Amino acid sequence: MSDDLKEFRTSVRALLSKHAGSAAVRAALDTDLGYDEKLWRLLCEQIGVAALAIPEEYGGVGAGLAESLLVVGELGRTLAGVPMLGSAVLGVQALLLAGDADTCARLLPEVAEGTRTLAVSWADAGGWDSYGVRADGDVLHGTAHYVLDAAGATTHLVLTDSGLYEAEPTAVRTIATMDPTRRVSEVQFDGVTARRIGDVDPVRLREIVWTALAAEQVGAATRCLESTVEYSKSRVQFGRPIGSFQALKHRMADLYVLVESAESTVQAATAALVAGSESTAEDVWVARTHSTAAFSTVAAESIQLHGGIAITWEHDAHLFFKRAHADAQLFGTARRPARTGRATSPHTDN
Repeated sequence: MSDDLKEFRTSVRALLSKHAGSAAVRAALDTDLGYDEKLWRLLCEQIGVAALAIPEEYGGVGAGLAESLLVVGELGRTLAGVPMLGSAVLGVQALLLAGDADTCARLLPEVAEGTRTLAVSWADAGGWDSYGVRADGDVLHGTAHYVLDAAGATTHLVLTDSGLYEAEPTAVRTIATMDPTRRVSEVQFDGVTARRIGDVDPVRLREIVWTALAAEQVGAATRCLESTVEYSKSRVQFGRPIGSFQALKHRMADLYVLVESAESTVQAATAALVAGSESTAEDVWVARTHSTAAFSTVAAESIQLHGGIAITWEHDAHLFFKRAHADAQLFGTARRPARTGRATSPHTDN
């Protein structure tokens, strides 16, 4: 990671430390949107997080995907549910991949400002290997499941086997999930007239979102480990801090290796995506699978090493545990691609 990226990460972390503490994140759970609108506004106005991957010609910063994924990773540390992943990463990348300059010029400047959020409808009830909505000409039928940030979205994008569309849904229903820190919805399109934007490569889009999820998982796992180490230094048993016991030292050292190696895989996948490397499919698969395993393991061990306190509602350990299990399923699980192939995507043979 370059010095500029490290400095940028420090700025993001400082803002989140001040405005996205545990109390603030928990307070946002019961709001209509499920996230702190003020926090999202601060992130967009003071740091420009929504504009990072948007080209300058569309009102963005033009920094690139690496910076956006770095922000996703920092948000993973706090579990703040702002629409970074669903809108500023998935939505923006879908529009850019579709390649319609007029649509990008109309929508992306406000996305960059943070005044417009995007929701991408994609999966059917079984997941992201098939589309929940079908297009009959310019008319959409069906229901998309597990849609991020749909409740407060200004613009709805619909990915179908006929391409990417812009449309107004007939209904948006928030659904209950294991993870209370991330709001997902079912979005219905019942005979809705839509505007076709263009073709989108679902393989490329899923490679991007898998890498983003891996970055989030690493950020969350890092914070889990940090809080566990802090607790082990303060919790006294048999007259000494429990972190001084060799068995617990070994367990935490193993977790540290998991987290550090997962972070390396995310950096490799991000670099491959940005460069368009031939190894992108495999790098993304490694990052997705290793980061999922690392976060799930660290979150579970954090519960154990915190003792009974970690399963109480007042402690955050259970929130990270639930996020770990939800992230493991979000956007599907990656299967190892052929050496020269691409990552698994809807309607491709494996």
